[in-house]
Amino acid sequence: MLDYLQRILNARVYDVAIESPLDLAAKLSTRLGNQVWLKREDMQPVHSFKLRGAYNKMARLSKEELARGVVCSSAGNHAQGVALSARELGCQAHIVMPVTTPELKSDAVLALGGNVILHGDSYSEAYTHAMELQERHQYVFVHPFDDPDVIAGQGTIGMEILRQHQRPIHAVFVAIGGGGLISGVASYVKAVRPDIKVIGVQMVDSDAMIQSTQAGYPIELKEVGLFSDGTAVKMVGKETLRLTSALVDDFVKVDTDAVCAAIKDAFEETRSILEPSGAMSIAGMKQYVAEHDIHDEVLVAITCGANMNFDRLRFVAERADVGDEREALFAVTIPEERGSFKLLCETMGQRSVTEFSYRLGDEREAHVLVGLAIRDRSEVPEISESLSAKGFVALDLVDDELAKQHLRYMVGGRSGASGNERLYRFEFPERPGALMRFLSQMHPSWNISLFHYRNQGADYGRILVGIQVPDEDLAVFREFIGTLGYRCTDETDNPVYDRFLR
Repeated sequence: MLDYLQRILNARVYDVAIESPLDLAAKLSTRLGNQVWLKREDMQPVHSFKLRGAYNKMARLSKEELARGVVCSSAGNHAQGVALSARELGCQAHIVMPVTTPELKSDAVLALGGNVILHGDSYSEAYTHAMELQERHQYVFVHPFDDPDVIAGQGTIGMEILRQHQRPIHAVFVAIGGGGLISGVASYVKAVRPDIKVIGVQMVDSDAMIQSTQAGYPIELKEVGLFSDGTAVKMVGKETLRLTSALVDDFVKVDTDAVCAAIKDAFEETRSILEPSGAMSIAGMKQYVAEHDIHDEVLVAITCGANMNFDRLRFVAERADVGDEREALFAVTIPEERGSFKLLCETMGQRSVTEFSYRLGDEREAHVLVGLAIRDRSEVPEISESLSAKGFVALDLVDDELAKQHLRYMVGGRSGASGNERLYRFEFPERPGALMRFLSQMHPSWNISLFHYRNQGADYGRILVGIQVPDEDLAVFREFIGTLGYRCTDETDNPVYDRFLR
């Protein structure tokens, strides 16, 4: 530790990096019953901590080494750190990135003057190719985590935390990919304030460091999850494993939904959008507090990156409430008879509906996909019991990945029982009870044969409805549509409806 303490104290990072703020997270503090601080590495010039280690390594290269150029492998953030450092130091940087790297990150590397080479589906495959280039062209390899100078550069984050918060700290939560960040932070914290716990956070599908510490040697994973691309490492380094095994107090594994919820938490606190790896520390902290019943302590989470592709936000928004246990998802079976649909809505009471998908397909029973806003997971059994009391069969889908990733967008299809169906799109003010008021105005002799609704958090809700109206009732039906007061569009003659739903 003394060797690394000296390295960290003498690290050259501030030519390119800032001393990032340590911000109090007021809302999270109240919710968790602890004082929560966020170490804002997402505010670095490349929106990630990685430039600290990259620059500290490259600033120590000789003129001859810089003239040969450098090469590295990275899922994105280390690449930007190397590219920025190369620009500052006047050398050429060759960056090997997995083909799965978000375009935002590869474009950022190009903008900084780096030579981007896309290769492989994971960091490990990109690493192998970078090593081949290093040997072929005699480039200097800048490792993203398993290098003492890189580790020391990341360790300056721990130095800043202790300088910025000199009062007691219970624990610091750190995301782990290859282990460079937690190795550096733990090396400083344990040398100066050994009473502070250092807690590592990994994804459940990318837990190479946890498996390796348990085994006592580096374990290579066959596959890694790609949602948190910044920590998708199949095999950790020997040096980072040595330091992590010796210095880290505990580990937490988090899933995709928990990280999505943490991204939302961070946005509500800071109005910044973290990437998945950047929010892992928050997700781990929340889980650790719940599992260990922590109260009235000072907790620090390092928000280590904010290079998020905009298109990924739709997925994050969909999964955030599930991850925070604020949405329940059910498959409900109801009798296919008039009044069942309305009774189902009445049974759900005043809970806000987040999703409702239904398609007529059987004369005896119907299957409805229902999403409901909840305060926490404890409400789910209560909802199931109330549905059962009315004779409905409800299947809890909140932990079903097939349902969450695919089924909820695929409910529907063609129906041979949808004669005399008219298809309409409606927009109505989005407020509690609006969906029930819409349904209550329907004429009892008109059967709802298709229904899709998804709350998108906007001021207006959007519904797609199929209604079976006999030919002799068309005039009355059109009059009814005109009196609803909702903006609507007749889609009955839309060719998409004809091809996919009729």
